[in-house]
Amino acid sequence: MAEEKDTKTTAADTKVNPAENKPAADTKPAADTKTAEEAKSATDTKPADAKSAKPAGKPKNDILGDGSDDGDLILENERVSIKLTPENATFKRSGGDLVSLDIINDKGEPESFERVVVLRSFPVTNPDEFLSVREPDSKKQGRGREIGMIRYMKDFDAETQALLLEELDRRYFTPEIKKINSVKDKFGYLYWDVVTTAGNVTFVLNNPFSNIRILEDGRIIINDVDGNVFTILEPDKFDPASFKKIEIYL
Repeated sequence: MAEEKDTKTTAADTKVNPAENKPAADTKPAADTKTAEEAKSATDTKPADAKSAKPAGKPKNDILGDGSDDGDLILENERVSIKLTPENATFKRSGGDLVSLDIINDKGEPESFERVVVLRSFPVTNPDEFLSVREPDSKKQGRGREIGMIRYMKDFDAETQALLLEELDRRYFTPEIKKINSVKDKFGYLYWDVVTTAGNVTFVLNNPFSNIRILEDGRIIINDVDGNVFTILEPDKFDPASFKKIEIYL
């Protein structure tokens, strides 16, 4: 009986106390031991955003195609339009019945153009003022880079004025209508048969209420579908029968 008691006592004494085997509260694995500053630093450190990184590509102003930015070349090639006067511009008739120009540019340097194009900024209201002188460009109907602007054509001598007017008359065909033979409406288009200073002409007009205008000086301007301009200089002296054909559109 004594041996059995000793055995029970021994078994009771060998029970494990869970509280005694629990790790101490202050004891943490070494890997978790970080200071507050280190933890914040680790949080603030973010990997590079792959989307925000811009891949290296061809520069916007790579004119020469060598992968470099040629923005300076663009500035060098930009022309500064200048005011053209008898003091800094000389117009001449060149080969092929063209108009050439010699100027003193904005840098004070002489410059020559074998051929120039003269355009009216206001062909109807101010045909002899604000004349734009440009380099020719076949892709833009002759409207290349502007060399300069003539404020008043009358500032130049008579010979130069005649030269400029001849060039302008070639570009701006504006015959005067002397008589209207007929105006026929077909499917919303007006078919005109008129007598002009350039002879008998037929043309087509659409939207007459927009393309027939009376100017402040009393002239009547008619724009056809092909961009041609016809004029009636003195409506009050116009043939009454002809005027009656267009009166409804005025």
